[in-house]
Amino acid sequence: MRPGAVQARTLLAANDNPSGVTPLHVNAALRHFAQYGISAAEHARAQATKAARSGDRQGFEWWLGICRALDRRMPRAVELPDCGSAV
Repeated sequence: MRPGAVQARTLLAANDNPSGVTPLHVNAALRHFAQYGISAAEHARAQATKAARSGDRQGFEWWLGICRALDRRMPRAVELPDCGSAV
Protein backbone atom coordinates (compact mmCIF):
# COMPACT_ATOMS: atom_id res chain seq x y z
CA MET A 1 0.00 0.00 0.00
CA ARG A 2 1.38 3.37 -0.89
CA PRO A 3 1.78 6.12 1.73
CA GLY A 4 -1.23 8.38 2.11
CA ALA A 5 -3.65 5.76 0.76
CA VAL A 6 -5.04 5.03 4.20
CA GLN A 7 -7.09 7.66 5.98
CA ALA A 8 -7.62 7.79 9.72
CA ARG A 9 -11.24 7.63 10.83
CA THR A 10 -12.82 8.41 14.14
CA LEU A 11 -15.40 5.78 14.95
CA LEU A 12 -18.20 6.24 17.42
CA ALA A 13 -19.43 3.40 19.55
CA ALA A 14 -22.80 2.01 18.56
CA ASN A 15 -24.31 3.30 21.79
CA ASP A 16 -23.01 6.86 21.44
CA ASN A 17 -25.93 9.21 21.21
CA PRO A 18 -24.94 12.67 19.96
CA SER A 19 -28.52 13.95 20.08
CA GLY A 20 -28.12 15.94 23.29
CA VAL A 21 -28.68 13.19 25.84
CA THR A 22 -26.57 14.04 28.87
CA PRO A 23 -25.03 11.58 31.32
CA LEU A 24 -27.61 12.83 33.81
CA HIS A 25 -30.38 11.71 31.43
CA VAL A 26 -28.69 8.35 30.90
CA ASN A 27 -28.45 7.78 34.65
CA ALA A 28 -32.09 8.70 35.14
CA ALA A 29 -33.09 6.54 32.16
CA LEU A 30 -31.33 3.53 33.66
CA ARG A 31 -33.12 4.04 36.96
CA HIS A 32 -36.40 4.51 35.11
CA PHE A 33 -35.78 1.32 33.14
CA ALA A 34 -35.07 -0.55 36.39
CA GLN A 35 -38.45 0.56 37.69
CA TYR A 36 -40.64 0.23 34.55
CA GLY A 37 -38.78 -2.34 32.47
CA ILE A 38 -39.50 -2.60 28.77
CA SER A 39 -42.26 0.02 28.96
CA ALA A 40 -39.95 2.67 30.44
CA ALA A 41 -39.67 4.70 27.21
CA GLU A 42 -43.46 4.75 26.79
CA HIS A 43 -43.87 5.86 30.40
CA ALA A 44 -41.27 8.61 29.96
CA ARG A 45 -43.07 9.78 26.80
CA ALA A 46 -46.36 9.88 28.71
CA GLN A 47 -44.70 11.93 31.45
CA ALA A 48 -43.28 14.34 28.85
CA THR A 49 -46.72 14.75 27.30
CA LYS A 50 -48.30 15.31 30.72
CA ALA A 51 -45.69 17.96 31.56
CA ALA A 52 -46.24 19.70 28.22
CA ARG A 53 -50.00 19.79 28.71
CA SER A 54 -49.57 21.34 32.14
CA GLY A 55 -47.21 23.99 30.77
CA ASP A 56 -44.12 22.61 32.52
CA ARG A 57 -41.46 23.17 29.85
CA GLN A 58 -38.57 22.11 32.11
CA GLY A 59 -40.34 18.88 33.07
CA PHE A 60 -41.17 18.26 29.41
CA GLU A 61 -37.51 18.63 28.39
CA TRP A 62 -36.39 16.37 31.26
CA TRP A 63 -38.79 13.54 30.43
CA LEU A 64 -38.14 13.91 26.72
CA GLY A 65 -34.40 13.49 27.41
CA ILE A 66 -35.08 10.32 29.39
CA CYS A 67 -37.35 9.05 26.62
CA ARG A 68 -34.67 9.85 24.03
CA ALA A 69 -32.02 8.00 26.08
CA LEU A 70 -34.23 4.91 26.15
CA ASP A 71 -35.55 5.02 22.58
CA ARG A 72 -34.04 7.40 20.06
CA ARG A 73 -37.06 7.38 17.71
CA MET A 74 -39.95 7.61 20.16
CA PRO A 75 -39.57 11.32 21.08
CA ARG A 76 -40.05 12.28 17.42
CA ALA A 77 -43.75 11.56 17.84
CA VAL A 78 -44.11 13.82 20.89
CA GLU A 79 -45.67 17.17 20.13
CA LEU A 80 -45.89 20.30 22.18
CA PRO A 81 -49.62 21.04 22.56
CA ASP A 82 -49.15 24.82 22.67
CA CYS A 83 -47.32 25.12 19.34
CA GLY A 84 -48.21 21.86 17.58
CA SER A 85 -44.67 21.17 16.43
CA ALA A 86 -43.00 17.79 16.73
CA VAL A 87 -39.80 17.65 18.74
